[in-house]
Amino acid sequence: MKFCGLFIRVLRDSNFECDRSKKGLSNYKMDKIVIRGGNKLSGEVVISGSKNSALPILFATLLTDEPAKINNVPSLDDINTTLLFLNFIGKKTVKKKNTVEVYSSESRLYKYIAPYDLVRKMRASILIMGPLLARLKKVYVSLPGGCAIGARPIDIHLEAFEKLGAEISVESGYVRTFAKGGLKGTTINLRFPSVGATENVLLTAVLVEGKTIITNAACEPEIEDLAIVLNKMGAKVTGAGTKNIVIEGVRELHGFEHNIIPDRIEAATYIIAAAITKGEIVLKEVIPQHLKSINDKLKKSGLYIKELGNKIYVKWIKDLEPQNIKTGVYPEFPTDVQAQWMTLMCLIKGESSIKENVFENRFLHVAELRRFGADISVNGRVVNIKGVEKFSGASVIVSDLRAGAALILAGLAARGTTTVSRVYHLDRGYDMLEKKLKELGADIRRVFS
Repeated sequence: MKFCGLFIRVLRDSNFECDRSKKGLSNYKMDKIVIRGGNKLSGEVVISGSKNSALPILFATLLTDEPAKINNVPSLDDINTTLLFLNFIGKKTVKKKNTVEVYSSESRLYKYIAPYDLVRKMRASILIMGPLLARLKKVYVSLPGGCAIGARPIDIHLEAFEKLGAEISVESGYVRTFAKGGLKGTTINLRFPSVGATENVLLTAVLVEGKTIITNAACEPEIEDLAIVLNKMGAKVTGAGTKNIVIEGVRELHGFEHNIIPDRIEAATYIIAAAITKGEIVLKEVIPQHLKSINDKLKKSGLYIKELGNKIYVKWIKDLEPQNIKTGVYPEFPTDVQAQWMTLMCLIKGESSIKENVFENRFLHVAELRRFGADISVNGRVVNIKGVEKFSGASVIVSDLRAGAALILAGLAARGTTTVSRVYHLDRGYDMLEKKLKELGADIRRVFS
């Protein structure tokens, strides 16, 4: 616990937002998406693999020198950044369509420093810490970047590493973590069920002597997917998907092949797209159980949803009724769908509210939705919405990944033309967004910078 207070102060005094223009990155693409709204979406859409599952699994390849093959990997900027990361650390990666193969270099020597130029591109870079600490006994990681949706300090990760026996300091913008005396299995009680912290402990403890127990662990499907991979590699992980995970450390891990689970957040976004455009679509390659909290609310609002194996059929058949939500950790309503949900509620007659319980600053899209004509008021972590009859097309700016999805949905429903700027945020998390929407009947195109 010694250095966590220092780290929190350093992180909160810094401005870790995704606005690359403020960082002087003039060479970064500044494409725009232009939408002529009003078309009802119809047809079929195949849901891509989960970004939030693929990232930790890609980092898990650092736990072995043997080859790994990962299928159903989405084509996203965050995936490309992760592959650059692995190549920099000392791996060789080959991506062909939606398959990634990872090999060790001939030297099998890995760097232990994760530089700012790579880490600033995505917060998930912090997952490099677990595997490198487990194998190299030291790792230097630049303070993380990411989107402006809250401070999101990584003190929970660091507290867990300290519990395992690591020593931590923050110097010159780097978190320096050492395990000079080795690491030992222990019980780690997470004071918040952080997905990233749960993943980082898993990625460390599998190669740590003894038994490690994570209590108050995150229960997300992506945690289960990571545990499945680790067990394929020879790890001994039980309880993933519950609040208590047990890891029996092993001496070495091996190569693997794995298919990434479908992206539940992408699926939810397309379901809401059908609802907001009064359309009718079929989602293919999904796991309906992962969407239960969202679909239950949508069904209650009056949207017709039928789950058929790995497909979901969605049809708007009548005016929807407003519903209140509170975001929370899985299996509660996900914060990553809050912005998209807000857009839908803005166009439903009546009043509704949203309470954001995960991030303290995840309402940056409110001001942009008002440009469409939304009637929204914010009071701390609560948003109150009065439904309006229609949206009018507007020029808007994306602040973060899910806010960007919300603005795309607004543009699909709005009358007239909408121009969405800073869509590089969307490229971090939505695979072939314009192509998929166009195939469903949307009038949408990208204007290249």
